Amino acid sequence: MMEAGRGWIAAAALAFLSTTAFGAQLSGDARSAIPKDIQQIIVVDYRAMQNSPAAMSLRDKVVPPELKRLETALKQSGFKVESVTDVLAFAAFRTNSKSTATRTIGIAQGQFPTSTIIANMTKAKVKPTAVRNNNIYPMGSSGMSVAFLNQTTMVFGDVPSVRAALDARDGFAPNFLANGEMMNEMIAVDKSALWSLLDQKGTQVMMRNVLGEAAQLADYDTVKNRMKDSRYTMDFSNGVKFDMAVVMSDTVTAATAATLMKGMVLMRKSTDSSSSTEKDALAHTSIDSNAGTLLVDYSASDSEFSSLLSSPLFLQVVH
Repeated sequence: MMEAGRGWIAAAALAFLSTTAFGAQLSGDARSAIPKDIQQIIVVDYRAMQNSPAAMSLRDKVVPPELKRLETALKQSGFKVESVTDVLAFAAFRTNSKSTATRTIGIAQGQFPTSTIIANMTKAKVKPTAVRNNNIYPMGSSGMSVAFLNQTTMVFGDVPSVRAALDARDGFAPNFLANGEMMNEMIAVDKSALWSLLDQKGTQVMMRNVLGEAAQLADYDTVKNRMKDSRYTMDFSNGVKFDMAVVMSDTVTAATAATLMKGMVLMRKSTDSSSSTEKDALAHTSIDSNAGTLLVDYSASDSEFSSLLSSPLFLQVVH
């Protein structure tokens, strides 16, 4: 799973103390710019963040440095990030189907004054790198680059990642639209203000982190090899609601996974290393299985959730 994933998701989760009617939906242009072999994708409603005073007051505490650098670089180019961005997505993808190495690409959707931004870059003598009919612009000393697909979609990251996104969008490499399993999972979540999908490898890493000592049990290896993928969403319309679904190969494995997860809860509740905040969160967590899927649901008030954000338990779930 992406190493920076915990930072992105923590920033987004804390930010979204309100929600929107349409959620964080990716456009066709955005989907086509994501390479096919996704390990994890996180999508957040950026405008909802801007509309929440409580979220903005806490934002600087957890916002990842990568996003700060991007915002600073874009603002220096005359780009009003907060007023024109609707959706942000971050995808960790493998460079090919047989590789374990991953790269991360960021995608922003909104109404972007691209002509003004490019004019300012030209004035500042910023030289882009041409890739076919696309231009990749360096964003100052941030170490990040950006390419504008059109006036509503841009991709950003290091140059190799941006190139990979352009290759996917231009048909020189398979893209997210060709990933049938992930596309099907997306339908179940993309009306949420915050959602994430993980492939089998990402799911295995996440579940091992969450289960902790319970992952040492003999049953875990059987469960691990039968995980298919997973998804989770967060809703902030009335307190905080977190829903996670881990898709297994069969109903027996899903039930076994639920038993392991419940074992983890009992372990954490009884250990002195778990904080009172974590123990309270576990008391508000429901674990079950249905039709071959492990289901985990958590709900809390805004203040309870804010206390949980810095806990090791929360970071293990969203890593």
